[in-house]
Amino acid sequence: MAGSAKAMAICTTVGLVLVTAYTVTLGSNGWLWFGWSVLGLLTVGVVAARA
Repeated sequence: MAGSAKAMAICTTVGLVLVTAYTVTLGSNGWLWFGWSVLGLLTVGVVAARA
């Protein structure tokens, strides 16, 4: 995995942890989950393009 793809995977994982913590603490926010989903799809696209 290239450097940029690895960095995006790390950011996506950290984002998931943060959105989950927010949801547990303050309740669900659809925009946060939507944003994380977009980030996840972008990460999958970058990883697929590098492969």
